[in-house]
Amino acid sequence: MSSWKDPEIAGVRALLASRQPAPGEPLPTRAERRAAMDAFGEMGSLPPGCLHEPAAIGGVKAERVVPINAVEGRRILYLHGGGYTGGSPRSHRPMVARLAEAARSAVVSLDYRLAPEHPFPAAVDDAVDAYRALLAEGVWPERMIVAGDSAGGGLALALALKLKDEGLPQPAGLFAISPWADLTQAHATYETKAADDPMLTRERLEEAAAEYLGSADAKNPLASPVFGDFSGVAPMLIQVGSEETLLGDSLLLAERAGHARVEVRLEVWPEMIHVWHAFGGQLGAARRAIRTAGAWMDERLGG
Repeated sequence: MSSWKDPEIAGVRALLASRQPAPGEPLPTRAERRAAMDAFGEMGSLPPGCLHEPAAIGGVKAERVVPINAVEGRRILYLHGGGYTGGSPRSHRPMVARLAEAARSAVVSLDYRLAPEHPFPAAVDDAVDAYRALLAEGVWPERMIVAGDSAGGGLALALALKLKDEGLPQPAGLFAISPWADLTQAHATYETKAADDPMLTRERLEEAAAEYLGSADAKNPLASPVFGDFSGVAPMLIQVGSEETLLGDSLLLAERAGHARVEVRLEVWPEMIHVWHAFGGQLGAARRAIRTAGAWMDERLGG
């Protein structure tokens, strides 16, 4: 059994373990998982003065999050995680609000359609429609960041590939937290990190991939961006924990984007777990990662 130098991550692991079903208990249903994710988000606090309100962008439901220090003209298009089958702006609101404050930018947190009710490429279509709508509103691409975590991190990269295909301008940058970017689950870390990842299992990821993909090929770059051609795509910041089964996805992304001459900054945070940023109330490392990412986005967005 591993031991952890950071006592705070040990505490988060204990919290996660306490919420696991007891042996023999039925696993939660999809509806229960979705409700639990939203409830987790609603337990968190927002930075003082940060506002949030429902919105629609490009015909897609969303939430606007505006920190008190937002610089006029900036936007972050945020794509939440949840394996393409769960998650919402509600589940991610505290984390998104902290990122917004750190980047000094308003955020459009997209409530894209979920699988299995709306399989691939519904999420990609929604992201493209929202991005087009922001451009139509007068947001300059060089004043916009596309960001996301887990499945949303993969979706952010898929969006960038789709923008390239359609001849649309790239944003100022792409920020991916623990991205799920290879739905074939092929990297060795799905095995080597299995015992130390308290959140994700290969079995659960394969189930979510099947629900999202439907009849689509898992190697389609808009589903698994690691198979895409990143030449000409916006600069990237990737943050991933060393204890994730998804660590390999980030390593592959950085390698393939680097081969395509894309500016890539890959940060592997020791001892951290999947999307540790969501535990900002308990983890100093979460707050530090958010500050680091915020500074990168702030610099990319300019004055």
